[in-house]
Amino acid sequence: MFKKTCFLFAAFFISIVSFAQNYDVIIIGGGASGTAAGLASARNGANTLIIEEGLWLGGMLTAAGVSAIDGNHRLPSGIWGEFRAKLIEHYGSQQALSTGWVSNTLFEPKVGNQIFQQMVAETKGLEVNFNTHWKSADYINGLWKVNAEKKGQSLEFWAPILIDATELGDVAASLGVEYRLGMDARDEIGEAFAPEQGNDIVQDLTYVVTLKDFGQGSDKTIPKPANYDPAEFACACAHADPITDEDPTLDCQKMLDYGKLPNGKYMINWPNCGNDHYVNLVELSPEEREKELEKAKQTSLRFIYYIQHELGFKHLGIATDEYPTEDGLPMIPYHRESRRFRGMVDFTLPFVRTPYDAPSPLYRTGIAVGDYTIDHHHKKNLDAPAIDFIKIRVPSYNVPLGALVPKSQSALILAEKSISVSNIVNGASRLQPVVLGIGHAAGVLASIAAEQQKSLQEISIREVQQALLDQNAYIMPFLDMNPEDPHFQAMQRIGASGILKGEGIPYLWANQTWFYPDRRVTEFELIQGLRPFSDSLEAFWGASGAYLTGERFQVLLNLVSEISLKDLADAWTDAGLPESFTTEKELNRREVSVLLDRTINPFEREVDWNGDLK
Repeated sequence: MFKKTCFLFAAFFISIVSFAQNYDVIIIGGGASGTAAGLASARNGANTLIIEEGLWLGGMLTAAGVSAIDGNHRLPSGIWGEFRAKLIEHYGSQQALSTGWVSNTLFEPKVGNQIFQQMVAETKGLEVNFNTHWKSADYINGLWKVNAEKKGQSLEFWAPILIDATELGDVAASLGVEYRLGMDARDEIGEAFAPEQGNDIVQDLTYVVTLKDFGQGSDKTIPKPANYDPAEFACACAHADPITDEDPTLDCQKMLDYGKLPNGKYMINWPNCGNDHYVNLVELSPEEREKELEKAKQTSLRFIYYIQHELGFKHLGIATDEYPTEDGLPMIPYHRESRRFRGMVDFTLPFVRTPYDAPSPLYRTGIAVGDYTIDHHHKKNLDAPAIDFIKIRVPSYNVPLGALVPKSQSALILAEKSISVSNIVNGASRLQPVVLGIGHAAGVLASIAAEQQKSLQEISIREVQQALLDQNAYIMPFLDMNPEDPHFQAMQRIGASGILKGEGIPYLWANQTWFYPDRRVTEFELIQGLRPFSDSLEAFWGASGAYLTGERFQVLLNLVSEISLKDLADAWTDAGLPESFTTEKELNRREVSVLLDRTINPFEREVDWNGDLK
């Protein structure tokens, strides 16, 4: 009896004991940003752990079923560009991904998960604990202690740097980091489009459904859901012009083709009298969240029944070969909004609309790029103040590094949708390629901080940006260049220095910023860009509007640093620029970028969180 009792006690003890493991970086959440952060951190040399409560990687792109990418078609930055290239390889061509009219890149969620899983498996130094629930995080003597649970077993992980990549910012909230929730008050945030009074209203969330075409004659109609009323979805087939919001037309097939995926599947993520659902889950308990999410599921099931029963698409049924769930629905909902924590800087509308005229040059600290317009979903909450988002025209933009670092924490990094961003700008920064970019930058920042054993506030912004460039990421949102260009990094660095500025254009649903590499540079343009780098240029007025020649470039550059014509000619040759450097040649923006980068290297000049030169 004694031996049996001891055996049972030992078995019980083994089941509850904590197994401690050490890492350089711990990431809680294997969603879009968490997966990207893990890949970037490990590739930059850090021993990295992702703690994911589900079985999939990719979050909103995969486990939530939002497998139609919004934006960044011409900004294939970093891990987003790598992921898209693997999709193209899987499906055979870019054209094979352009199946629905909402996006240039649509794919089956399970394929996205498989690609992320493959990328992780091929990355040395990256470990993922699936089906693992984090319980607590505590910062003790310069290390994070993370307690988690997996299949009844208590786990303990330690690391100097922690990334909160949860969907709703639950980790940072548990640590008492200050945050905002809902719409910001106009005067508080400094955005003319914000409501006069703030509130706690977040964007609608969606329980996406993936439908599959089972062929004409099939009847895959689901049982009639409780509380079904066809009037709820009566305007679902009405389409308005996406720019003017006028002249609606009735076309139910077009409504479905919005999210048409490869292999006869459809993403049902429809905002107009569709399956958007309003609930503010953020500050609810886990049990309360589950109850509310069941209501969101029922909204989606009512919409599916409407599509099948009222619209006659009986042959479209819930895909049973996508998600490892009993009901065939995604594992998680699509959260469009989260807590927004207060960071070293606030990323607000002026820094998106007019980055070069904003209160501070945050663009110099950019670490992720986006081009999708500001897009909010508030149609299911009649109490939401009306904001004319169509009028908030923005160019493509970059996200400042300081938005990822809380003011009150020295070793915690924010990712996913929880960065320090205004409610309005979150309508653009929440989209998939941007969140992947935010995660990419979070991973790089974490790996550098862990290696250097420094607080996040001490890390060189320029070092983070350079590491991102080395991983084929954009730090400036210039659409007319590509990482495959041999001079991509030089033009990105000079753009981030502010010497040569881009030209932002609000354009439909794919906004633009042009660098114009082949455009000639004027003397005045060069001097204006160089002024912040030299006190001697403050009162200088000897630059004309004439196009910059090789000779004048050397003369003007000598006002900043001692550079000879031979230095310029050598830099030209070493960079592999075409033809040869001459004193008479009129220089374009590509050539000036390369020469500046190789001679005075202004990117070496450190900047603070606001983008001001140190």
